[in-house]
Amino acid sequence: MIYLSLTSHHSNMSSSSSSFASPSWLTSPLCSSLDIDSSSPSSQFLLQWLRFIFLSPCPQRLLLSALDLIFLLSLLAFAAHKLYSRFTFNTNSTITKPLLQDKDSDYKVTLWFKLPFLVTTLLATAYTVLAILAFTQTNFASWKLIEALFRVFQAIANIVVVILMVHEKKFKAAKHPLSLRIYWMANLVVSCLFATSAIVRLVTVDGARLEISLRVDDVFSLVNLPLSAFLFLVAMKGSTGIQVIRISDVVRAYQCLSNDRTLSPYAYASFLSKTVWFWMNPLLNRGYKTPLKLEDVPSLPIEFRAEKMSELFQSNWPKPEDSSKHPVGLTLFRSFWKHIAFTGFLAVIRLAVMYIGPMLIQSFVDFTSRENSTPYEGLVLILILYLAKSVEVLSVHQFNFHSQKLGMLIRSSIITSVYKKGLRLSSSSRQTHGTGQIVNHMAVDAQQLSDLMMQFHPIWLMPLQVAAALGLIYNYVGLSALAALLGTTLVFIFTLFRTKKSNSFQFRIMTSRDLRMKATNELLNNMRVIKFQAWEEYFGNKIQQFREAEHGWIGKFLYYFAVNMGVLTTAPLLVTVLTFGTATLLGVPLNAGTVFTITSVIKILQEPVRTFPQALILISQAMISLGRLDEFLMSKEMDEGAVQRVSGCDGHYAVEIKDGKFSWDDADGSVALRVEELEIKKGDHAAVVGTVGSGKSSLLASVLGEMYKISGKVSVCGSIAYVAQTSWIQNATIQENILFGLPMNREKYKEALRVCCLEKDLEMMEYGDQTEIGERGINLSGGQKQRVQLARAVYQDSDIYLLDDVFSAVDAQTGSSIFKECIMGALKNKTILLVTHQVDFLHNVDSIMVMKEGEIVQSGKYDELLKAGLDFGALVAAHESSMEIAESRDKGDDDTAQSPKLARIPSKEKEKSTEKQPQDQSKSDKDKAKLIEDEEKETGSVNLKVYKHYFTEAFGWWGVALMLAMSLAWILSFLAGDYWLAIGTAEDSVFPHSTFIIVYAIIAAVVCVVVMIRSLLFTYWGLKTSQSFFTGMLQSILHAPMSFFDTTPSGRILSRVSTDILWVDISIPMLTNFVMVAYFSLVSIFFVTCQNAWETIFLLIPLFWLNNWYRKYYLASSRELTRLDSITKAPVIHHFSETIAGVMTIRGFRKQNLFSQENIDRVNASLRMDFHNNGANEWLGFRLDYLGVVFLCISTIFMIFLPSAIIKPEYVGLSLSYGLALSSLLSLTITMTCSVENKMVSVERIKQFTNLPSEAPWKIADRSPPQNWPSQGNIELNNLQVRYRPNTPLVLKGVSLSIQGGEKIGVVGRTGSGKSTLIQVLFRLIEPSAGKIIVDGINICTVGLHDLRSRFGIIPQEPVLFQGTVRSNIDPLGLYSEEEIWKSLERCQLKDVVAAKPEKLEASVVDGGDNWSVGQRQLLCLGRIMLKRSKILFMDEATASVDSQTDVVIQKIIREDFADRTIISIAHRIPTVMDCDRVLVIDAGLAKEFDRPSRLLERHSLFGALVKEYSNRSA
Repeated sequence: MIYLSLTSHHSNMSSSSSSFASPSWLTSPLCSSLDIDSSSPSSQFLLQWLRFIFLSPCPQRLLLSALDLIFLLSLLAFAAHKLYSRFTFNTNSTITKPLLQDKDSDYKVTLWFKLPFLVTTLLATAYTVLAILAFTQTNFASWKLIEALFRVFQAIANIVVVILMVHEKKFKAAKHPLSLRIYWMANLVVSCLFATSAIVRLVTVDGARLEISLRVDDVFSLVNLPLSAFLFLVAMKGSTGIQVIRISDVVRAYQCLSNDRTLSPYAYASFLSKTVWFWMNPLLNRGYKTPLKLEDVPSLPIEFRAEKMSELFQSNWPKPEDSSKHPVGLTLFRSFWKHIAFTGFLAVIRLAVMYIGPMLIQSFVDFTSRENSTPYEGLVLILILYLAKSVEVLSVHQFNFHSQKLGMLIRSSIITSVYKKGLRLSSSSRQTHGTGQIVNHMAVDAQQLSDLMMQFHPIWLMPLQVAAALGLIYNYVGLSALAALLGTTLVFIFTLFRTKKSNSFQFRIMTSRDLRMKATNELLNNMRVIKFQAWEEYFGNKIQQFREAEHGWIGKFLYYFAVNMGVLTTAPLLVTVLTFGTATLLGVPLNAGTVFTITSVIKILQEPVRTFPQALILISQAMISLGRLDEFLMSKEMDEGAVQRVSGCDGHYAVEIKDGKFSWDDADGSVALRVEELEIKKGDHAAVVGTVGSGKSSLLASVLGEMYKISGKVSVCGSIAYVAQTSWIQNATIQENILFGLPMNREKYKEALRVCCLEKDLEMMEYGDQTEIGERGINLSGGQKQRVQLARAVYQDSDIYLLDDVFSAVDAQTGSSIFKECIMGALKNKTILLVTHQVDFLHNVDSIMVMKEGEIVQSGKYDELLKAGLDFGALVAAHESSMEIAESRDKGDDDTAQSPKLARIPSKEKEKSTEKQPQDQSKSDKDKAKLIEDEEKETGSVNLKVYKHYFTEAFGWWGVALMLAMSLAWILSFLAGDYWLAIGTAEDSVFPHSTFIIVYAIIAAVVCVVVMIRSLLFTYWGLKTSQSFFTGMLQSILHAPMSFFDTTPSGRILSRVSTDILWVDISIPMLTNFVMVAYFSLVSIFFVTCQNAWETIFLLIPLFWLNNWYRKYYLASSRELTRLDSITKAPVIHHFSETIAGVMTIRGFRKQNLFSQENIDRVNASLRMDFHNNGANEWLGFRLDYLGVVFLCISTIFMIFLPSAIIKPEYVGLSLSYGLALSSLLSLTITMTCSVENKMVSVERIKQFTNLPSEAPWKIADRSPPQNWPSQGNIELNNLQVRYRPNTPLVLKGVSLSIQGGEKIGVVGRTGSGKSTLIQVLFRLIEPSAGKIIVDGINICTVGLHDLRSRFGIIPQEPVLFQGTVRSNIDPLGLYSEEEIWKSLERCQLKDVVAAKPEKLEASVVDGGDNWSVGQRQLLCLGRIMLKRSKILFMDEATASVDSQTDVVIQKIIREDFADRTIISIAHRIPTVMDCDRVLVIDAGLAKEFDRPSRLLERHSLFGALVKEYSNRSA
């Protein structure tokens, strides 16, 4: 009310009288200038008095001085009381002791203490300076004494408050004293009065009529108001912000830190250090001196680590009763709202100072054009410019850093939560989501939410920013601002619609990229089979088709983007033309100050218009990601209560199932397994047998709790160890695989190796049990993997062992040994449930269960079941008929049972379909022994050849020249427009307004054309380059030899065809485009500035030198951090895919916590790169932008202090409008240059994979074999020698033999003796080192690989199915009719199964064929070969995964269907080879025996020993 009465009378400021007194007291410094009308009514009389006391300068100062005096006296009284107490009481009195003297305590000073302390110190300093000034000025006003004393009192009061706060800290006071809190509260009230007076004076009083000290005080009062308001809040809360911590409580928590010398300096950095990134200096310094290595990068501060984020996320997860629809979004908000609020605060500060620069242009132009301007005014203007730009630079970079940090924390909490959820998913949820999709949640969805943090605040700030800009324009050109509003709105609507459209393109790109990645992943996982079948071109074309589709969408997206960027780049120009055109029509005068202020504001205005649609897209993408994460994190989990687990139980039974009904699908509940009653006593060994697909593995899954229990009861007494049918091996050393998280116990470990027959294998490996196993166990043979799995289980020393077909992949001798030493030896007192096809072991078990169609149809001891006949009888009969020949020929000579020592040497070779480089490398060759080679990582700056390779890939040097020319044209056309503005608005301009606007519009049109052409050309060039790179890399990978895939993890190849290609497709062309423009823009800014203030040329040299030095200093570390970042990201995803693949094993052993911890460690390793990389980016950005601010201010000083004859006012405006962009452009240019260099690492990585060594040509034009080759099927080996790599020992050591067309040859030998190597060399997956292989008179080394491989047939050891349908799996190339396909399905016993499915031949086969049993997969692979009808057929343990009954059927089919074919069959089951024409025994790489089985059995032979071993297994 007082304020209103003041403003309503400000027009009567002459001394004329009115009903109220004239406000002359408002400007008078005297305390007696009250002109009160005593005749007025009492109420008005009182109001005049109050107004005078509270709003006149002199009484206000007396009032505040009185408040200070009361506060000081109260403190003095308190201090006197303390002193009196100390002298009158005895010295032991507690009153003399400090309040807190606990030796066992420490304190933590929080921001809540530091900020008030900082504010009070600032106030004390400011008042002290003002007081000194008051006493030193001589020509001072009449109230010198009052003003000086007032400032002294204020200074003393604030100094005392500072001392008081230091005292609080010393004595660890938790609360501020009451007197201080009252003082701060009263201080706010008085500050409001001061601020009110100041505002009224600023609005109503001309500066010339005011005391200068009063004007200074008014400015200070306005600054003081928010500070007093803050101190008022502190007083209300009362807390000092000093937290007392019991030392004993934190010793434990910080013990880990004392050891952690590598903790990030951020954790203990000071406020100043965090503000300007000093804490990054040690790391950048180290990186500058030597390239950074993994161990050089400090670990994350404790509060940012993944384990903390995981706990925070879990603790904020909504409770079930909340029934939240969007739990993930809610949890993230609850966890991080403080971080979000803080980044919002920084964004508001930036917005507040952003427009100060443009507002000053008019002031500077006026200053230079006025005759009587003083240097003091100029310096004040420059000081304001400096402060505003400094605050802007600091707030921008702090906002970026904290937003990225927040994004990192969100990503961390999502990755750890998704991982933990993955370990708890039910089997049907796991199938629903699929490994690929779950990996996407980690990689893509977490990243989307992380990226959103940078664009989150601009969404709500955009309307404020636009309103402020339009308000400013209105201030200068009145209603013409509506034209600016219209132009901006049109640009905004255009951008919004285009962005929505480009969003749909991005979605299509994502979809087609997913399909391409799926196909690539399948190619890499099954490369061996694809090479055996010569299907590279088929899969290559499939990937190329997906790539064409993806590239088409990328092209549409990028052309769309090019047009958008063209419009947005020229939009400020078009809006300016519109605004000035309207102003000219309305007759608004345009001078240099107005013109350049408005162009600067419009340029700033384009930023929110450009980013807002992108922010909307990010929000929509984040909403989709949140929805996907909600669905995943809410999906069904494995029911922990389905199996009752009792530890240390006294019960009779170890495993018990009553009336159990189980399903693999917890949604529809169709029964897949019924168990009426199953009881296995403690210490019993029980076997489960049955034909393929009868539910044996499901029975084990039900005991593990992996199946959904519909009804019944399952109880387990004791701990469980589980060995899966498909072996799951981690990418770690053999020792780590066996220990599986337990501490090393040497005795127990050696025993586990012994009973699993691994000792000999380890002896032959260069590094023994420290040998690293590749992805999916790729460098171990099938048998070795199975035995490592078994050793893992044995070492765990559990109570119950669930073994799923552990003998399928090992040879007879090893199998017998394992059964004797492990099952009946080391595990003899354990409870065992063994699924097996090996009928001969069944005599030794305590009970046998026979399964059929998901039910146990018989159970009992061996003899009982045999008498009963039925299903068990059929299985045994099939087995025995195959054994008869072995039994009849066996002479029973005991000597043959012990094969020579050599027979026990396992090779380093892969007997599995996955051969690998040998482990038996010579000791002299240690460097070759590591199988998975460390990823190639270039160090130092990216080679210039890489840039040349990239820029000249599409159009050579002409392309580069054209791009540079177009960029130059772009900048020159913009410069022309701005110079025309300066010329047209000069005071002495001769051009009429209409000409001025028309010329400006023409220049704008030219700019638009140049910008558009350049954008489209750049896009076309970028697209050509990326497609050329992709095609080159794909062809190189397809032609790479098998050894490349064995030594290169698939993740490493996938990262190149996904992330690296993504950078080359989109990011690098965009960044290169921006960098080129940015450099030309910088040149134009320096040109304009130096032209108008030539002295600044001298500043350019140090500026360029500093910029370049900072860039080099930063790049040295940033480049390595980026490389390390990509290297540490892959293990997070790789570990996760590995976990999902082995989740049944992990849950079976109850190792979820161990794996969660490993995930957390890997996430921390990855995030610490991210965190320090972000820190380095902002460290550089802040310093470069600050250099820009200094350059701008110094050049402005030169400009405005030169006489106006030398520099015209309009050029000051032009220079400033350019110079204001410098601060952000400098850091942007350097950051983008660094970004290009970092992203060029992708080109470097793609180049590595474009020049891979190639295998032999697929086709050799003049050496194609005849159409019907091989027509006979004769094979001749002549002194065949094979080694895996140069410098490694021979694996086949001179094998010579001759096979006649149509012969059936069985190949036997110990696990790892070289059997699979023989097949691989016949297919030339490995090239012979010496010797010849002649097939039907042609040396196979002289023909093309595809000509060779496509003429042979093979059934590999591991049955591989591809995602698709039954038809696409049995006939991928589409060469056969439907009738032929059904016929082959009938012959391989699958016709009924396929016909029963509603889709028939189109029945789906999921990734890896997981929806078919292993046996059915093997039969499908057999069907594939039946269609092909090759003259020569190779079988690598083709029936390992089927039961004896099915095996007999398959052997019969092969005998009948392939009667006239040459068949070479590797077998572990002796009966499989008994009816072969001849048997080849390979031992330690030599063909030891090659003769008819009957002849070999008649004499002492290695073969005889194997048969004896096999037939006596049951003994």
